[in-house]
Amino acid sequence: MKTRPQRLQKGDTIGIIAPSSPPNQESLERALAFLEQLGLKWRFGKSLKNIHGYLAGTDEQRLNDLHDMFTDPAIKGIICAGGGFGSARYTDKIDLQLMQENPKIFWGFSDITFLHTAMGLYSNLVTFHGPMLASCVGKESFHELSAKMFQQLFEPMELHYTEAIAPLETVTGGVVQGELVGGNLSLLASGIGTKFEVDTKGKLLFIEDVGEEPYRVDGLLNQLRMAGKLDDAAGIVVGDFSDAVPKKREVSLTLDEVFDHYLGRLGKPVVKGFKIGHCQPHFAIPLGVGAKLDADNRTLTILPGVE
Repeated sequence: MKTRPQRLQKGDTIGIIAPSSPPNQESLERALAFLEQLGLKWRFGKSLKNIHGYLAGTDEQRLNDLHDMFTDPAIKGIICAGGGFGSARYTDKIDLQLMQENPKIFWGFSDITFLHTAMGLYSNLVTFHGPMLASCVGKESFHELSAKMFQQLFEPMELHYTEAIAPLETVTGGVVQGELVGGNLSLLASGIGTKFEVDTKGKLLFIEDVGEEPYRVDGLLNQLRMAGKLDDAAGIVVGDFSDAVPKKREVSLTLDEVFDHYLGRLGKPVVKGFKIGHCQPHFAIPLGVGAKLDADNRTLTILPGVE
């Protein structure tokens, strides 16, 4: 079992970092009021306002922020300001032992997937795939349910995803239990062949993405297929694939046809349509905990992510 971090208490200080691209500063400022409502204080990472091309500071600066927040005992959790690109550039330099010795809440998604996978593999840490401050919380589209999902950080709670949230579709029926792993499909694919490739053996694999045309999703799933990741998985949880319309080609397979081709012939439970990913509402989930996918009744039950 992976280590679940300690829950947050009102009055705790969280660290805010930008592990990838520069966050929108106005949106980030608006998100701070939400943290106040949660009863949290915060501290910015040193490189949070830095801009180095498409990166929030140099790799070394962003890495130092990550290390600083895990090292400082006054920081009880870390919430990413945004994603974008660049977390994988320094993942091989992260002191993952440091994170294992100082387990804390670590929350983000999208490009942050590379960090989630690394921490799951080598820090044995439960992390959280959830909406980020500048890219989600600070926007007017931020949904009430997305806001509620932060409560799982204050109290150990079992999460129940049902069709009351949004319609789901069973690709293949059945019921399966396993550790929940995964995240952004592009980032999972880019880890294949590295020491940070996702371990799906006997696990529930969750995937989501944004702005990828059907042919791109096809290529990414094929990479996971050829690496044995789809065969290894016990079941597949398909999250939100927003803005996945064909642009380059007028004639295209649909996204559903792509999913059916790669996931429909695995002979294991697969459900698609979960509002987890680049969407509102965004149902936040812990990664590295036990979960149960009931593809017949279209429900997903997830064990608590905090102690």
